[in-house]
Amino acid sequence: MFSGKKELFGSGNCAFRQLCHQPPDLLLSIDSTSEYHVYCSPSWSVRDGTPYSIARIMEFLPPEDVPRGPEAENYLYTRVRLAWYYRPGDVSDRSVTDSRLLLAAIFSEVCDINQLRGKCHVVHRDKISDLAGWKKRPDRFYFNRLFDPYVKKEFEIIPATDVRNLPDNIRETLISRYEYVVAEKEVIPDLTDTIRLCNTCQEWCANPDTVQCDRCKRYFHMRCVQPPLVAKPSRGYGWTCAPCSRRHEEEVDSHDVRHATPVTVTKKTNAPAVRGRGRPRKDKSQAEREENMVVKHFKMWPFRYFGQHTVAEDTLDPDDLIFPRTATRHGPKFQANVAPAPELDINPSEPDERGGDNTIENLGIINTLTDAEIAEVEACKASLTDDPKLQSSVDWLTEVIRRFSEAALAAKPLTSVTMKSPLRLEKKLHSLKRSKWKKYETFYTDREWTEDEADAFETAIRIHGAELRAVQEQIPSRKMPELVRYFGLWKSAKVGEESRRLAKGGPRQKVKHRKFESPEQALEGQRVGLSDDEVSIIEQPSKPPTCAACRTRESPIWWKAPKGLSSDIMCDSCGTGWRKYADLVVRPLRDESITSGKSRSDKREGTPLVGPSAKRARTSTSAASTPPPAVGNVPQIRCLACMKNGPIGKVLRCKNCQLRVHAGSCGEIVDPARLEQWTCELCRNQETLEASVIPDCLLCPRAAAEERKNAPYPPSDSFLRACKPTEGQGWVHVLCAVFTNELAFTDASKLRLVEGLSTITRHRGAASAPDPVVLSYDAMIVQESIMRLALGRKVINLVLRFSL
Repeated sequence: MFSGKKELFGSGNCAFRQLCHQPPDLLLSIDSTSEYHVYCSPSWSVRDGTPYSIARIMEFLPPEDVPRGPEAENYLYTRVRLAWYYRPGDVSDRSVTDSRLLLAAIFSEVCDINQLRGKCHVVHRDKISDLAGWKKRPDRFYFNRLFDPYVKKEFEIIPATDVRNLPDNIRETLISRYEYVVAEKEVIPDLTDTIRLCNTCQEWCANPDTVQCDRCKRYFHMRCVQPPLVAKPSRGYGWTCAPCSRRHEEEVDSHDVRHATPVTVTKKTNAPAVRGRGRPRKDKSQAEREENMVVKHFKMWPFRYFGQHTVAEDTLDPDDLIFPRTATRHGPKFQANVAPAPELDINPSEPDERGGDNTIENLGIINTLTDAEIAEVEACKASLTDDPKLQSSVDWLTEVIRRFSEAALAAKPLTSVTMKSPLRLEKKLHSLKRSKWKKYETFYTDREWTEDEADAFETAIRIHGAELRAVQEQIPSRKMPELVRYFGLWKSAKVGEESRRLAKGGPRQKVKHRKFESPEQALEGQRVGLSDDEVSIIEQPSKPPTCAACRTRESPIWWKAPKGLSSDIMCDSCGTGWRKYADLVVRPLRDESITSGKSRSDKREGTPLVGPSAKRARTSTSAASTPPPAVGNVPQIRCLACMKNGPIGKVLRCKNCQLRVHAGSCGEIVDPARLEQWTCELCRNQETLEASVIPDCLLCPRAAAEERKNAPYPPSDSFLRACKPTEGQGWVHVLCAVFTNELAFTDASKLRLVEGLSTITRHRGAASAPDPVVLSYDAMIVQESIMRLALGRKVINLVLRFSL
């Protein structure tokens, strides 16, 4: 692996190391047990704004035209072979919120070494002890499945050491060569089970040739039972061995009490248990060991297919194919049985004699003419036109020879031939009467191509190449025969231009590749990758920049944004997140200049300024009315949401920021013994760092820099301090999350983990809120009463403004 190089990246100014943010004196040791994962991508203009691809370096290669053998080691490396990983969104339409999840693949390509953008870490899921902590670190990814681009199917990946249902020699070979095993999901329990031996011959039972007794749960070879089984039982049916069947018959014949059918116990498996999500561990040494874990490779691949279509003994062959396989697709299950087409009930007349004038079309008889007749033909041809371009046209020359031949066969003078008519007669076999030939007129040459059609043709050729069906879709005004003829002429013209250029300037000079005197000198002079994608970095924006995703106006580096966003610029955080993780949370656009409309004191049409009293005046006092309850000495706390007092326990107070809210309004369930120690979500996150340290709501306009400088932010004297984390580790106000229809909570009782931000359409933020003055007076009173009770007076204007 890696062509035997031990230290490819020297201690000089290595661009690859700069991208990885590594110290200048770091040496990357490359041997057969190391693997390096990198970001790979062409320039920004070529990839059209798509994120980086992630791949594993398999080997570095010299230029393609250098000498082979040991001498190639002294040349500068210009190519690299990469094993690709896929993102789940690349192979399916289902939405996956985890931007760190990848799909492995047994697929490699050779790329230019300058397409490497940086270093990352990709580890199998079972090798990670703390997944939440792993995903919080930059440039960290994991995988647990494999996608085959040819079969178009996903497979499970398990460590090779977990495979136990194999003979010792096959299992040892599998473990010594490969780190992982690829198989179908339904095969995993059989592979991870203990070794299964035939109850008759005590040899290993391969799954395709094995049956299990439905009563005693023992395994048998299909050839070892009497009589031998030809096929396994159909799905839904069981099979019992001879002793169990005999025992069952004796129980039935003895008229004993029939015992109840035993309850089927779930079969245990040795597969690793699913890990739960816990708090991140602070053991940095453990994380470093997981990053630098040794992975076995065999012929540059760490895994192989070992599923239901694999013969276990073939694993011993080192040349056995490691790619996923599928069953054959022959037979009536996959192929249609089409009946033969019905024959037409036509009584054809006697067909014309083969070789007659009605079945052969004469194209030219020049080879039968004498020299004098050929000279006469040349003289007549020269008199037909004076256009030199037309005289060299293949279509025109072909038609001239055709008409001269027809005139000679008809015993007409050659001077009677004219080229004024662009039409000619052709013979075509009748579609129904196969013995009849039909004559029709057609053009002997295609009409002239316009400049727009020629430009569209060349553009389509650059995109689709020689796939003329795709090219023809871009030029609907031309038929396929015309397109094929024009393609041949165009290609001949291009070849002619290249031949004339080579004849004039000579052959191209061969590129001289740098060669070193020794392998040691070659190792010191290697430079891998560009410094970064400079084309996608905007040095000096032409106008005050605003990030197309998060709307921030402050960033040390500005990146170009992909197509489809409101602007073509992104901040450093969003630009890096899009390129590395394909993760882009776009804050909805909002019109920040929404006018508040008419004041409440303005008279509305059809509504009086002073409406009638909704309640009837009280005329008397009842002496027998119930007295009000006595107020105790329990300390009361005012909630910032509803502005009502409540005892501690119903109303919680954060011990850090002094936020006061009802427990039900923020989904908190607190132990009564720890009411004084309660902290809000934002204060709790400052210690655990489970979500972003930037508490800006993703659904609200970004606050000004002066407001964010005040600590704490958001202010603790407002209900907007109550926030909840999102699935992308961001934050949203509880108020915004509850009043946005597209959002949902994974745990509604605790209002935990907001989901559905990506489903909010872009026009939602740009639409202005309805003017409250158009509502009726009664509707306005009811609306204000409900919102004052539920949200509090301080947030009424905010809700009305942004129409949450």
